[in-house]
Amino acid sequence: MEVTGSRDALRGVCEEARRKDLTVGFVPTMGFLHSGHLSLARRTREECDFAVMSIFVNPLQFGPNDDLASYPHHLGRDSGLAEEAGMDLLFTPDEAEMYPHGRPEVTVDPGPLGDRLEGASRPGHFRGVCTVVAKLFTLVGPCRAYFGEKDAQQLAVIRRMAGDLDMPVDVIGCPTVREPDGLAMSSRNVYLSEDERAAALSLSRALFEAVELAAAGERDAGALRARMVARVEAEPLATLDYVAVVDDRTFEDVDRLLGPTRALIAARVGRARLIDNALLSGED
Repeated sequence: MEVTGSRDALRGVCEEARRKDLTVGFVPTMGFLHSGHLSLARRTREECDFAVMSIFVNPLQFGPNDDLASYPHHLGRDSGLAEEAGMDLLFTPDEAEMYPHGRPEVTVDPGPLGDRLEGASRPGHFRGVCTVVAKLFTLVGPCRAYFGEKDAQQLAVIRRMAGDLDMPVDVIGCPTVREPDGLAMSSRNVYLSEDERAAALSLSRALFEAVELAAAGERDAGALRARMVARVEAEPLATLDYVAVVDDRTFEDVDRLLGPTRALIAARVGRARLIDNALLSGED
């Protein structure tokens, strides 16, 4: 596996791969890799001829109350895991390499889709996400890019950005990877104490309950939201941020489950802010 922190090297290696008629696959991450990231890497390796991963903790997507300074990182460990997963190239830029002129003055507006839920709770977050992903897509060039469905709204925003701006990138969503007890994999899980980790299960259990109710015929989104709120608020160590039931394509709130519908949840447990989601219903 080749490792580089150079934008020019990343661009050059990917261009050379395409000149050889190789399909380029790309997994953008912020590092501290876990099984969720590695599932994306393995799928990239299976479906593409040349597999690229990036590790960059993007300061643009962190707000003043977020955990940028303490965000976990271990590049040596991550490099070994990326190589074991079959990556051909690992891109590990520092902030000066990604933003050589300082914080960019021209950024990517995520539009209305990025203004609600995570966008409302973390103002500017999706603008930062879109800006760094747009830069990475430009450097990697035409490719298949793999993202986890745990960050469902992020996936929807990036798909919309790639489509609306005619980026030559096929954005692929991959299923959420969970611990055996149902907790969604997240780099921030490392923040959780033993008691907090147990409390964090209230998120996935609330979602699983909503999935079961929907499968049993419940179509009232308000009733599903109420059950999820009750489940999380019953856990004293969890502080609920939001619960939503949305159209899976537009991420607008729905009153009834009449098409593809997703439940989303965010809560703070200790110093960790956790998000999770689950599909409630697919196509009619």
